[in-house]
Amino acid sequence: MNLIVDIGNTFIKLAVFNKNELVYKVVCENQAFPVALCDLSQQFLSISHCIVSAVGEFSAAYVVLLSEKYTLIELTSKTSVPFENDYATPLTLGVDRIALTSAAALKFPKENVLVIDAGSCITYDFLTNENHYKGGAISPGIEMRYKAMHHFTAGLPLLDKEIPENFIGNTTGGSLHSGVVYGVIGEIEGAINRYKNEYPDLTVILTGGDTDFLRDSIKIGIFANSNFLLEGLHFILEHNKH
Repeated sequence: MNLIVDIGNTFIKLAVFNKNELVYKVVCENQAFPVALCDLSQQFLSISHCIVSAVGEFSAAYVVLLSEKYTLIELTSKTSVPFENDYATPLTLGVDRIALTSAAALKFPKENVLVIDAGSCITYDFLTNENHYKGGAISPGIEMRYKAMHHFTAGLPLLDKEIPENFIGNTTGGSLHSGVVYGVIGEIEGAINRYKNEYPDLTVILTGGDTDFLRDSIKIGIFANSNFLLEGLHFILEHNKH
């Protein structure tokens, strides 16, 4: 069994894979990690290997805790991965994007794949059918857009995300929801279409924390998989066992 630890900007995800099957997943705040790990390790005694991917803060003490329990890999830009990295600045490529591209390489071999991760930021990562990673784009996520409009103006409220009732907002709240949500949907659909103009056989994956929120509103064919990053980390761990 493998343990996957994904440290995001807000939460930590812990996942257990038995062979290639995701059998357990829990999300916790950073300070709750030791308790979550203790509960998990008591429940799954067969875990032998672990991979850690961190884009957010993660205590060195937590790394020591994991290394004492399991054979540990800390994902970096230098970790061996199952694709060719053509990024011009490979040392700056985020570990989350590395994991997503690894999942694309192993789940969709010999396909042109665009992975869209809708989380704190929205990232776009493109892998060719010859297994070469070319790069993509990064833009503000849904929650970040709401917070930015509230923070940088004197009068706009901070709202929780919701699908707007109408495209034309007839209140300030409705206008904010329309601007954020339809702006994100338009951005994503526009990006997909730009890629499809050059790669008509494109496979598109939507993942990340806002997958369920967005997927029914996107009118272009996509595969929605909220666990795609975890699967990519599992693949990298397996890839580095040999």
